[in-house]
Amino acid sequence: MNTITRWIASGLIFLIAIWMVWFFSDIVFYILIAAVLSFMGHPLVRFFDGLHIGKMRIPHSVSAALTLVIEMVILLALIAIFIPLIARQASIISDIDGNMVAQAIREPLLWLEGLLKEYGLMETSDSLETYMANELMGVFGAIDFTQVLNYILSFTGTIFIGLFAVVFITFFFLKEQNLFNNGILLLTPLKYQKEVENVLKNTRRLLSRYFIGICIEVLSMMTLITIFLSILGVKNALLIGFFGGLMNIIPYLGPVIGAILGIIIGITTNLSLGIYTDLLILSAQIAGSFVVANLIDNLVLQPLIYSNSVKAHPLEIFLVIMLGASLAGIPGMILAIPSYTVLRIIAKEFFNGLRVVQKLTERI
Repeated sequence: MNTITRWIASGLIFLIAIWMVWFFSDIVFYILIAAVLSFMGHPLVRFFDGLHIGKMRIPHSVSAALTLVIEMVILLALIAIFIPLIARQASIISDIDGNMVAQAIREPLLWLEGLLKEYGLMETSDSLETYMANELMGVFGAIDFTQVLNYILSFTGTIFIGLFAVVFITFFFLKEQNLFNNGILLLTPLKYQKEVENVLKNTRRLLSRYFIGICIEVLSMMTLITIFLSILGVKNALLIGFFGGLMNIIPYLGPVIGAILGIIIGITTNLSLGIYTDLLILSAQIAGSFVVANLIDNLVLQPLIYSNSVKAHPLEIFLVIMLGASLAGIPGMILAIPSYTVLRIIAKEFFNGLRVVQKLTERI
């Protein structure tokens, strides 16, 4: 087979592989989630493997099963705690009286209305108060908890199929740590076996540290925000803390989104209780709690997670996240660091002769 024919064949194989990944995207998604869960669970599996009960060791398959059970219990506990809170919040929002809200902010609205009319941005016959009341009633009235529940239940079958697939695949990834690696190596030409083995080994090591660090960061932020808001007497502090911590999965932009969601939850909770005053103070309290929590995160947690776990300079990480955002928005920001980590490991094995690659991968 000449060189041109070999290149054409390789290109066709590559295109077929891309098409198969796209066509079976659901299965690929399940495999990737299972791989992440197994990355995070491997240290726990090794811990159970090292335990002794007298002269007996825990069987490796039992260690994998225990690890999977712990991961599932944590996930189900989070669902059991926060889904009822989210459902209750949806019900609360639907009961808010838009007219009462408009009356509570009547004076600021009249000032804003006069300003808009003065500069010709609003017709003199229009009323901003009436407009706001109608819009608020439309927004709050559109949220029907029954419809939300029916929507969730309609996807129950799909969710359970996906959950079962992820649990099943994760168990075997935990039990046979080289199963994922062996699947990749089967598709690798023999002359590149050693390099690919090194790539897989380093990828598992660095991504395991990264994903475990992300979980620690999210739980820490949930705890910090909830504590600060509880001290200030803010209602629904646990739910606000949950969203605030969860949004930290999104680098840099996540805390801003979390703070906005937190302020909305805090304000709507007070409005549902008929509290229409001091909304600015409440917003300041929530925003201040997020600022303090994120200062702790930026000074303590993120340097440990984003820099040390993936062995990259903070400025390097920032530029990679911005590049991910420009390519794919928020999903790109979330996937930027793991993707960049894998690319650096691959570059070190296959392109280590380049000076720029040597510099970027010197800490791996």
